[in-house]
Amino acid sequence: MKLIIAEKPSVAAAYAAALGAKNKKDGYLEGNGCLVTWCIGHLVSLAEAGAYEERYKKWNYEDLPILPEVWQHVVSPGKEKQFSIVKSLMERPDVKELVNGCDAGREGELIFRLAVEMAGCTKPVWRLWISSMEDTAIREGFSHLEPGSRYEPLYHSALCRSKADWLIGINATRLFSVLYHKTLNVGRVQTPTLAMLAERDGKIMLFQKKKYYHVRLSLNGLEAVSDRVDEKEKAVSMQTACQNGQAVCVSLEREKKTVKPPKLYDLTTLQREANRLFGFTAKETLDYAQALYEKKLLTYPRTDSRYLTGDMAETVSAVARLAAGLPLFSAVGGFTPDVAAVISDKDVSDHHAIIPTLELAKQEVSLLPAGERNLFILVCCKLLCALAAPHVYETVSAVFTCGEHTFTAKGKEVVSQGWKEIERLFRSSLKEKPEDDLEDVATLPALSQGQIFDHVAATITEHFTTPPKPYTEDTLLSAMEHAGTEDMPDDVERKGLGTPATRASIIEKLVSSGFVERKGKNLIPTRNGINLVTVLPEVLTSPQLTADWENKLSLVAKGELSPETFMEGIESMAKELIARYSHISEDKQKLFAPQKESVGVCPRCGQPVFEGKKNFYCGDRGCGFVLWKNDRFWTSRRKELTKKMAADLLSKGKTKVKGLYSEKKDTTYDAVIVMEDTGGKYINFKTEFTKGKGGR
Repeated sequence: MKLIIAEKPSVAAAYAAALGAKNKKDGYLEGNGCLVTWCIGHLVSLAEAGAYEERYKKWNYEDLPILPEVWQHVVSPGKEKQFSIVKSLMERPDVKELVNGCDAGREGELIFRLAVEMAGCTKPVWRLWISSMEDTAIREGFSHLEPGSRYEPLYHSALCRSKADWLIGINATRLFSVLYHKTLNVGRVQTPTLAMLAERDGKIMLFQKKKYYHVRLSLNGLEAVSDRVDEKEKAVSMQTACQNGQAVCVSLEREKKTVKPPKLYDLTTLQREANRLFGFTAKETLDYAQALYEKKLLTYPRTDSRYLTGDMAETVSAVARLAAGLPLFSAVGGFTPDVAAVISDKDVSDHHAIIPTLELAKQEVSLLPAGERNLFILVCCKLLCALAAPHVYETVSAVFTCGEHTFTAKGKEVVSQGWKEIERLFRSSLKEKPEDDLEDVATLPALSQGQIFDHVAATITEHFTTPPKPYTEDTLLSAMEHAGTEDMPDDVERKGLGTPATRASIIEKLVSSGFVERKGKNLIPTRNGINLVTVLPEVLTSPQLTADWENKLSLVAKGELSPETFMEGIESMAKELIARYSHISEDKQKLFAPQKESVGVCPRCGQPVFEGKKNFYCGDRGCGFVLWKNDRFWTSRRKELTKKMAADLLSKGKTKVKGLYSEKKDTTYDAVIVMEDTGGKYINFKTEFTKGKGGR
């Protein structure tokens, strides 16, 4: 009997269906000579620092660095029942061998191995390595299982990554949180990502716009434009020299250009385009893609490849025909897929690109939830574009001289739409057109070299330089993907900051931690986020750390570097970090103090007045000015001094109050209350004007 362990319940269900294990049990499925169960992600994880020593439950500088001699693992909170089921299945006498059916990659290897080790199981292990959840792909994968021992170095690489992130994350987070008296989450991926956002924000803040000009000539239906002119006087001089003058076409160049079809989607590219086209966050896109994967409509989404393998040629051709049959793309005529354009075995490592599956033939796409439907059609569109003919057009560049100055007119003419026609059909279906929507093709009238234009009209247009744009999830994902990649060899397991699967959660963590906020599509670092980047050493804010780690983890995965050597380097880094930052100045300790909003200006000393729980007080504690919310003047009249009322009193010396209670009249009335500061401990209030029912 084989025990097959998947990473998630939905994947286990797909395995069971393909293998004929139809009997549902509590936490597993059984049948046809196999048991199928699941891990629910990380069933086992590294223990918290407090599990090693009681004193580590509190955060103290004196206890740093924390360097476990023997690493401890625990069953992840909330997953105890499923672990117990998996462990009991491993211990069954009729189970002779295990199959690692967790996701094919470094993290999937770690999830499976930790669960097996925690259970104390020593039975033989086989490895399943697939990229599609279709029944045929699953059965094909199970017919070619590999010995689990082949992936031992990959497991050690994953374990080293996990321990290294724990060591630096725990020690750096505790170190800077203790020093600055605020919880400051520090991470190998999260912190450099925040640094990129802060750097872009700084460039925007420091940007100073500059004015520049273009001189434009009107030439019988076409417009020729000068280069950028920085001084207005020069632009006016050019305009004067050309106005009503003669322009001559001195150069006319035509060039045919070909735009190759786009590549297929990997997860990051899919997240970027879904953000740009639909406004989906990276997490939303991953969630929709995962749901479609579990419905067998998409291949495995957590991939960093944009190609397919040679053995998929027949399948992708069949899938393309199904995608071309969707109503949106039915207007595309004579579509002949160029399958060879998307095949490259050398560019596929763990998983191939994201494409639809043959399940499309059985699924009514219109019945999918809106988010999943939009994403699925987007993937179908990309597949069709990638397999379509190139887009061909001809550019025309004409150069004119007038008044001893040079002007240029450019245009283009489409020769063959190719894949752009499929993209146009898709974009025409969008309710909101993206900013980068396809522009109308500009054409120039017939021209010839030496052609003369008399009595031209010259105008000046004014422009301003623009600051860098804030990061969106689209552009940030791209920056994370490429950060530090120039320092990584081609064969590393992970490139850039994070992985295709984790980048979305990194962004969400920055937002939930209060270091970044969303403003529309833009991601903006907060004051605390900028301050955090400022106080951390460059080794933690630079992508170089990830580049160094991935280089070494790649060597561990190949068996060319021992895990012990890698971990020794990480421990040395943690020790150096703690030794370097033993204390900070008193001023720096205030960097993360909450910013208080001023209610107004103190009438005595001119310092800001702030709101407290029971009063409004002067920021200069030596001044002594205070407005009490429960002053007897207000409580006896069944009112409490509000922030707006206090602001009015500080700025105008008076405030309007509706519904003020009068005990003598046993009624309420509207009033204007005046503040009298006698310089003593208490402030006097008096009623200046009353009106309405009960008024005097």
